[in-house]
Amino acid sequence: MSIFFTSDTHFCHNRDFIYSPRGFSCIEEHDEAIVERWNSKVKRGDTVYHLGDVILMDTEKGLDYLKRLNGNIIFLSGNHDTKSRKIQISERSTDWKTVSYFNYDKYSFYLSHYITLTSNFDNKDKPLYRRLINLHGHTHQKSNFAFDDNPCVYHVGLDSHNCYPVDIEEIIEDIKEKAKEYK
Repeated sequence: MSIFFTSDTHFCHNRDFIYSPRGFSCIEEHDEAIVERWNSKVKRGDTVYHLGDVILMDTEKGLDYLKRLNGNIIFLSGNHDTKSRKIQISERSTDWKTVSYFNYDKYSFYLSHYITLTSNFDNKDKPLYRRLINLHGHTHQKSNFAFDDNPCVYHVGLDSHNCYPVDIEEIIEDIKEKAKEYK
């Protein structure tokens, strides 16, 4: 079983500024591609932390997309996840959180929709496993890192991962590589 992270699926958010930068000509093409890419990586027994902004506009159709996704999904609230949408999505998962702490191997993570500075990286000798690393969405950035000089703030959103969820092992490797660059 693997652990994945993602955010900002924006299922049914029929706005060009969502699907066009991701390389799609319409929202239906976008949504189908997300389901296909998700299921190509995530297996039924895997866990996915979705860090917010799940569905916009057509909630019923969005719920149909969610039902097609593999894995046990744990949702964190995003700025577009209204109370009524969260209630409807709860049929898929009752595990809604606002923020969450997550430990994996020797690493500690702070999961949130918004960027959160959790670790001052000025002390370059302090090992990564002794820092709190923020995994976030919201920004729709193409880069995995919000700041050039801080590997402890990592974007898991679809926009920086070619519309795929990202595996925890890949995240850790990316962070280690970024930390080496900074040193």
